[in-house]
Amino acid sequence: MSESEPMPVHALADRRRTLRRSSELVTAGLVAPDKLAEIDAVAARYAVAVTPTLLDLIDLADDGDPLARQFVPDGRELDSAAGEGPDPIGDDVHSPVRGVVHRYPDRVLLTPILHCPVYCRFCFRRARVGGAEAALTEAEITAALSYIASHPEVWEVVVTGGDPLVLPAARLRRLVAALSAIPHVAVIRLHSRVPISDPERINPAVLDALTSEKAVWLAIHCNHPRELGPAARAACRRLAAAGVPLVSQTVLLKGVNDDPAVMEALMRALVANRIKPYYLHHLDLAPGTGHFRTSISEGQAVMRHLRGRVSGLCQPTYVLDIPGGHGKVPVGPVYLHADEVEDWQGSKHSYPPASGVAPGRSSC
Repeated sequence: MSESEPMPVHALADRRRTLRRSSELVTAGLVAPDKLAEIDAVAARYAVAVTPTLLDLIDLADDGDPLARQFVPDGRELDSAAGEGPDPIGDDVHSPVRGVVHRYPDRVLLTPILHCPVYCRFCFRRARVGGAEAALTEAEITAALSYIASHPEVWEVVVTGGDPLVLPAARLRRLVAALSAIPHVAVIRLHSRVPISDPERINPAVLDALTSEKAVWLAIHCNHPRELGPAARAACRRLAAAGVPLVSQTVLLKGVNDDPAVMEALMRALVANRIKPYYLHHLDLAPGTGHFRTSISEGQAVMRHLRGRVSGLCQPTYVLDIPGGHGKVPVGPVYLHADEVEDWQGSKHSYPPASGVAPGRSSC
């Protein structure tokens, strides 16, 4: 670049530092200067963070950029609609000790930390993450592990947050080892955005921390195909090479991935990067998230688009987490109607078929 050429807007931000203040978002070109006071008000209520990796992926020339929409604060977050609340999926009613949610008989959630590398503007724990007291103490970790050890029905522990991969590698290693030492725990599943938002964290120390005789799975939160940039793809390759099975979680978001073609591209990109699509979540009723919410019928239309057009490997389960703590249920489209079954192109066929009906071609 010659001295006469203007410096790119991205270069105004320190690429090694996460943006956390409204003024930094303005300097980086993510927020218009006249929106500073509005964004300050949002940041006073909900945590803000945009990593250098994500900053590099955001198209500053696009006012509706789907990545910016997910991570850059919006004044509409201060507007709560009826039904929205700080605990939209009912974690509290199923929390026997701090940091543990035991909603289903055979698995528990463990939240050792409520800090994240980035803060999604639609997060269902947005009222809790990023605070000053967002990590369990050693005594609270011990109490949580004791609870899990005393419940032999617990087969799987889902380590979530926050983001467990922001823990120091040594602490993460101790936690995985402690869970692995509980005889009845067969599976440890971690939920993380780190491979997408801060892929350099997937280093040898973290990969070593995830090594266990027990099955350790990683669920990666990814909502748009552009999130899988070169650094994220490399991080996923490192995880796969280390023997960590990868699945994905995606949230259905208006203006981000509610276009069927975008969702198809995302599911293909995930599978091509060794990540099995697991859940497509209908957006939870967290406060100030109404501008992201679609209808369930719109989500079902997206799922109908996927059926038959992409491999079975690319099919997530579309789920709704019932408010009040009643758990997840699949809410995808229904193809069986009384004596008829509908194919992926919308044609209906009797089932069982009448004698003499010629079989049609099936997809893989």
